Formats: sequence, structure tokens, C-alpha cells
Amino acid sequence: MVIAILLISLFIMIIIGVPVAFALAGSALFAIIYLGQVPELVVLHRMVGGMDSFPLLSIPFFVLAGALMNSAGITSRIFDFANSLVGWMRGGLGHVNISASIMFAGMSGAAVADAGGLGAIEVKAMRAKGYDAGFSVGVTAASSTIGPIIPPSLPMIIYGVMAGASIGQLFAAGFIPGLLMAVALMIMVAYYAKKRNYPKDASFSIPRVATTFKSAFLSLMTPVIIIGGILFGIFTATEAAIAATVYSLILGSLVYRTLSFKKLVKVSMETIETTSIILLIIAGAAIFSWVLTTQHVTEDFTRWMLTITDNKTYILLMMTFILFAVGCFMETIAAITILTPVLLPIAISLGIDPVHFGVVMVLNLMIGLLTPPVGMVLYVLSRVTKVPFEECTKATIPFVIPLIIVLLLVTFIPSLSMWLPTLIYR
Repeated sequence: MVIAILLISLFIMIIIGVPVAFALAGSALFAIIYLGQVPELVVLHRMVGGMDSFPLLSIPFFVLAGALMNSAGITSRIFDFANSLVGWMRGGLGHVNISASIMFAGMSGAAVADAGGLGAIEVKAMRAKGYDAGFSVGVTAASSTIGPIIPPSLPMIIYGVMAGASIGQLFAAGFIPGLLMAVALMIMVAYYAKKRNYPKDASFSIPRVATTFKSAFLSLMTPVIIIGGILFGIFTATEAAIAATVYSLILGSLVYRTLSFKKLVKVSMETIETTSIILLIIAGAAIFSWVLTTQHVTEDFTRWMLTITDNKTYILLMMTFILFAVGCFMETIAAITILTPVLLPIAISLGIDPVHFGVVMVLNLMIGLLTPPVGMVLYVLSRVTKVPFEECTKATIPFVIPLIIVLLLVTFIPSLSMWLPTLIYR
């Protein structure tokens, strides 16, 4: 009965438009009141406890670093460099779109930041070159999901906190799957380019590559500082986020001189707003997960799954389906904080490494950002490009196919994600 109250009240509140954070905390409060065994004050204690984690301090700094990059015009330099590298290919700006997302992924760690910042530049450039709006938005939406897979990654940080897994290993584990996503999307772009006879947008020129690389070099050093510092043990993920923020601030204000005080204030306020939303969701999910745990839902669910089958392949497919379905309806951070304590014990009982499962979970939920009804990336791109949401959805669906193929490869070939962390850390 308690679980019914918990889930039904959560579903109703989400349907009527209650913010996810309050829906999670509210449904947990209803369940606690029904139980009558613990004081309601436990809700507040558990919410605060859910946010009391040192690695979570990295979130506002990674958000701020990505926002500074966007505001200081650094993303346009990255786009120009990517254009000089792959713009000569047929359907060049589609490939540029994906390549630029790989580079920007090492700075923001968030799909929505990629879509809202770099995505606006990419779609505008593609439409100016004659690409249809649907294709432009579709490839931009799909490529933005690379950001949270290639380190640094905000979802990976949150999963690491929930699972007690090494964030450094999670970052390393996401690198190869992120590149596989890029390759799969570029194959899809090549198919569309041939089918629709898209032109080559630029001729390859070594001097142009050198010029744009020189212009973007300091910007491209951001992911080197973040990833290199973490992998070589120079600093933790939180310290890396602070270093990235300071570096971005120096680039924008002192080197490029494109970051004014007015822009800095605006970016800071946006960061406070974004961080507050994330932490509220984590707090709400913390009390929700606590109720699930105290009512032994995680243990019961694990036993139930294993009574259906003990075949590792079938259970992985079932968990993949659950994650995909949840990703279609729930915000990524909330989904991670709720599902990690439920699904991780099952994964561990099957001998699946928590780091590998983290990559599978995050990749699965990233695809959910491209599917209605929640599809945050689609809403962001619809807003910044003025393309109707329905058209964004229709254009993006074909690009979900190569991402699902990569998801299945990463799920059933663990070495794709585990080779690098094993090489570096184990």
C-alpha cells in the first residue's frame, strides 16, 4: 500500500505539472504520513543529507564553466575549428556539428548546455547554408547527448555519488562510448548527405586548419586540464571543476576580452538557478529513495527480477527497457537518483561492474532526452531555433537509431567502457 501511495501520488503530481523536485519530496511525505512511524521532520533531514556530498560541489562549477564558454564566445571558435577539420565532407556542417559537440563535451558535461549554447550556433549555420530545418535540429539534438558521456559529465558525478563509484573511473569509462556515439551519428549524416545530395561546405585547407586551431587552442585546453588533471591524480573532480571555471574566467575576461561584467553577472545568476534546480531534484529524490529502501522495495525488486530469469542478457535487456521508458518521462538527474539504488544491486548480483552499469544508465537516459513527452533537449532546441516541438521530435527520431545501436554495443560488450578505466586505475 505504501508503494502504491508513493508511486501514484508521484505520477499524479507530475501529470498536473508539479515540479519534479517537489513531486518526489511530496510523494515521499505522503508515504511517511501514511506509515506514521517516523516524524515528518525526517523528510527535511533526508533531503539535506542527500545534498551533503563533496563531489556534488563540482556541479555548480562545471555548469558555470560551460556557461562562461558560451557567454565569452568561445564556442564559436570551437565551431570554426571543427568546420576546418571536417567541413570538406559531403554534408559537412552535419559532421561539423558532431565534431564540435565532442570538443564542447569536454567543457560543459551537460546535454542541455550543449544544445542551448553550441546548438544555437550550429543550427543557424546549417540553415544559412541551405540545410533543411528538420535535419539541422535532428543532428544537433542527437549530437548534444555526447556531452554527458565524454568527461566531464554531470550525470556521471551524480551516479558516482549515489553508487559510491569512482568518478574518475566513470569519466574514463565514458570516453570510448562517447566517441562511438559520434562515429555512429556521422555515419547517419553521411547516409542523409548521399540520399539528399547535400554539398561539401568547405574545401580542406591546412593553413585554415592551422589558423582556426590557433584561435581555438586555449579553448581546447579546457578539457585537457579537466580530464588530464583527474586521470593523472592532480586533482579531484570537484577541484577540476573549480580549475575549469577559473581557466574559463581568465580566457573570457583577460585573454579574449569578450566577457564583460554584465555578462558575468548574468552567467552567475543562470548558474545559481540551474544548480538550485539540480540540487532540489537530488534532495527530493534522496527522500524518495530512502522510502523505497526502508520499505525493502530494492530487495524485493531484485528478487522479483531474478525469479523471472537468471539469464544475464535477458535481465540487462529488461533493465535497459526500464531505463529507456523512465528516460522518456522523467528528468535525467531524478531518474538516476531514484533508479540507482533499485537497479544497481541487480547489476552487482549479476557480476556487472558498477562503473560499466553507470555508463549504460547515463547513455540510456541521454537517449531519453530526445524522446517525448519530457525530451528536454527537444524543448531547448525548439525554443532557441523557433522550430515547432513536433517537427523537432520528428526530425530527431531517425538519429535515435544509431544511438540505440551504440547503447546495445556498450551494454553487451563491457570492454568498450571498461578498457580505459582498467588501464588507468586498476
